Amino acid sequence: MSPILIQALQFLLSLSLLIVLHEMGHFLPAKAFKTRVEKFYLFFDIKFSLFKKKIGETVYGIGWLPLGGYVKIAGMIDESMDTEQLSEPPKPWEFRSKPAWQRLIIMLGGVTVNFLVALVIYILTSFVYGDAYISTDSIQDGYYITNPVLKELGVETGDELVAIDGQRYDNYDDLRRNLITAERITVARDGQEREIELPEDFLGQLSTGEDLSMFRLRFPFMVGEVSDSSLNKNAGLQPGDLILSIAGEPIKYYDQVAPIMDTLKNRTIPVRFERDGQTRTLELQTDADGKMGIWPGGSMKRFSELGYFDTVIKDYSLGESIAVGGQKFVNQIGGYWLQLKKIFTPSTGAYKGVGGFKAIFDIFPDFWSWQGFWEITAFLSIMLAVLNLLPIPALDGGHVMFLLYEMVSGRKPSDKFMEYAQMVGFFLLIALILFANGNDVYKWLFK
Repeated sequence: MSPILIQALQFLLSLSLLIVLHEMGHFLPAKAFKTRVEKFYLFFDIKFSLFKKKIGETVYGIGWLPLGGYVKIAGMIDESMDTEQLSEPPKPWEFRSKPAWQRLIIMLGGVTVNFLVALVIYILTSFVYGDAYISTDSIQDGYYITNPVLKELGVETGDELVAIDGQRYDNYDDLRRNLITAERITVARDGQEREIELPEDFLGQLSTGEDLSMFRLRFPFMVGEVSDSSLNKNAGLQPGDLILSIAGEPIKYYDQVAPIMDTLKNRTIPVRFERDGQTRTLELQTDADGKMGIWPGGSMKRFSELGYFDTVIKDYSLGESIAVGGQKFVNQIGGYWLQLKKIFTPSTGAYKGVGGFKAIFDIFPDFWSWQGFWEITAFLSIMLAVLNLLPIPALDGGHVMFLLYEMVSGRKPSDKFMEYAQMVGFFLLIALILFANGNDVYKWLFK
């Protein structure tokens, strides 16, 4: 199965699952309050459906436009913009006839389910898989820096990242995750620490640059593959060989190779390497660009075994998993809210990095991993819940905003007002979708 197909299957499975569960969150309380649900759809069925079947009073179906899903609740202005029912007197089974508190529960049902799904996934993945992460204290000789934004701030390869906004992290994944919303970082070089204030538009600069890397781990030069077009195709190197020196220059990290090779063009050079615990030397050729035609390889497990860093493995009991999974859930929500805050603050430039369906597609790896799939699905579930809570008419948050106004003021907005608000919200939502996916297209074409 091709890598792209594997990504596509994970993408469709994850989004379909989340959409169905979200709409189920609206469907179940609606039925509990004896509100008629006319349609329950995965994807949108504009003009026609791929599949539909009526069971009882509800038509269940799959649309052809994979931009989401919906439940059509009688007496409610929703994505379908069907206002025909509103011209008639309210019926007892309609949404508009129900008390405000029941309507509020129905509207909050979708995001509530999405939050619960994420929480349950984090708890179960903690219990089933545990945690495996790289300890930042074990990382030797700092990080590999290639991003020009970081370089302009004075960060260099070999610098240690000590803290983010004054907080130290033992988990390398946590460290990278919190860099996204950081305002200042503390780095160390030659034993001396210094704080660096990140520019307000740090995220914007990162989003528009060609290099999106941050603080990357430094790996050894382990042979992954010798190119078929390489001058050294038949020299005797094998995958897994660990390069120790090139032309007498010691090599501990792959990032040390390029500066050395710039001085070794069109040459025959001695390369010392290790294989099966034994040190050997080969005479290799370089081309006019100072290249040997050798692609690096290796795995995180192998690099950990070689002592480049320590991998911490933790297993949890079910009780411990509840606490650990709950903390992951809280941290993920907090981090995503901070990202949204920056996105909606124009001066940060973070909006330039907003992505659409391609950006979500790219999150999934090109190989199948159930652990990775569930962790990404948990994150997307939180993202779907938070976005749906935005106070935009046409989103759940817009309906909640008007319902809270009604409950506080005692005055219900008119059906005509809700119809106009829904139209405005719908066009605003379309604009946001076009902007996000337009960013994807721009990056694909010009980066």
